Amino acid sequence: MSPARRRTGTSALTAGLTVVVLGLLTACGATTHDDGATTVAAGPALGDLADGDDVLSDPTAWTGEVVVEAAGTPVEPVREDPEPALPATVTDAQGTEVTVTDTSRILAIDLYGTLSRTVFELGLGDSVVGRDTSSTFPEILDRPEVTSNGHELTAEAILDLAPSVILTDTTLGPWDVVLQMRDAGIPVVVLDPHRSTENAADLTRAVADALGMADAGDELAERTQSQIDATVAQVAALAPDDDADKLRVAFLYVRGQSGVYYLFGDGSGADSLIEALGAVDVAGEIGWTGMRPVNDEGIISAQPDLLLMMSGGLDSVGGVDGLLERLPALAQTPAGENRRVVAMPDSQVLAFGPATTGVLDSLARAFYAPGSLG
Repeated sequence: MSPARRRTGTSALTAGLTVVVLGLLTACGATTHDDGATTVAAGPALGDLADGDDVLSDPTAWTGEVVVEAAGTPVEPVREDPEPALPATVTDAQGTEVTVTDTSRILAIDLYGTLSRTVFELGLGDSVVGRDTSSTFPEILDRPEVTSNGHELTAEAILDLAPSVILTDTTLGPWDVVLQMRDAGIPVVVLDPHRSTENAADLTRAVADALGMADAGDELAERTQSQIDATVAQVAALAPDDDADKLRVAFLYVRGQSGVYYLFGDGSGADSLIEALGAVDVAGEIGWTGMRPVNDEGIISAQPDLLLMMSGGLDSVGGVDGLLERLPALAQTPAGENRRVVAMPDSQVLAFGPATTGVLDSLARAFYAPGSLG
């Protein structure tokens, strides 16, 4: 270990670790369930955690699986009585000029649930008429879903809601459904599908501009970015100082029932998340860009210390045992050898935007202080 490290930390966790975590920013408490899983209802603020004994001096000094869920923070609208300035004309991410004249029935849908949460935070939640599968925050759960089979758009379900405007991106399909909505006369604004800590503010402003809420969008963007920056700084206090000591992380996207095994690299959003967590994105390090099928050579050459996954994907292969059986090359990496996997619900882990700070907070605890989780 480098002498530049900030703390002595705790000793290695010699026993296997399997916990389910609900990470919050307040005082701690835990509940153990009949199945042996532990849900941590809260934990100390990251700044306080950094000064304690739970943070490992060596972030690879544990084995096992951690399933972590970001806190369900309530919506805090920047406008209580929003008054959209309409009509609003914007040029969307595909270069299409779209004019929005009515925001009374908004449908904001994408793979991550980011767009709907942004609309609610702008203060227009009462006008949202439906949701995608990934939009699972409490304030939206009473709206009907318009996606089927996970993330597949259903034209009939959308048309039944008679939306006055649709905000979406290219992460959902089939694309013919989006075109069908335009043909039906519904204004459709296509937004940037890329998600990262760097473009959360820009995406927020793009959503707000399309809805005639530019001033509120600036306020929400500034609030969101400020929260992200503050959390990233807190995470940095947990992560090793020396680059040689940083966790080497690979983001695996898995759908066992479909035989899908992807390694996410540069530009996928996973790279931004991993770097914000003070870790090394090993896929980017080996020149992996976008989302590409995993191969033995790639995963072995990457040598990750830890695998970051969606919990639904991990479940789809039967947990860590099934993952190692289906991708035996993982056993030749430190992550596979130590069964070191951190998983987070599909609807959260890449949902950059107003919920980013909760995601970073919970994952930082799993990465650097797993013994504090239960």
